Amino acid sequence: MGHVWMTAKIGDAEGRKAVDVDALVDTGTTLTVVPRRLAKELDLRPTGKATLTTATGVVELKKTRTWIELERRGEVAPALLSDAVDKVLTGATTLEVLGLKVDPTSGKLKERTILLY
Repeated sequence: MGHVWMTAKIGDAEGRKAVDVDALVDTGTTLTVVPRRLAKELDLRPTGKATLTTATGVVELKKTRTWIELERRGEVAPALLSDAVDKVLTGATTLEVLGLKVDPTSGKLKERTILLY
């Protein structure tokens, strides 16, 4: 399937600032990851910390809440702030919140049913 790249709108949770970015849809990442440089530009405020297991070991990152829009669907979702990435990584939780999934045959996002239970 390869990599799935999408244009996403990322902004602060209050809707004051937002920008369009190229985002890698990463279903292996739980939460969306925002480069710290972009977070500073959008004035994203840390809301806490999270301990994560990565391929290189355990790290602690700051958490935030960000507006994210893909395929004309937008919501405020939890995200992580990182100096280790230079692109937005759109995580599985964000896809679920937006009611989207990756179609492995086309490499595109498509609507998914949100489960009640």
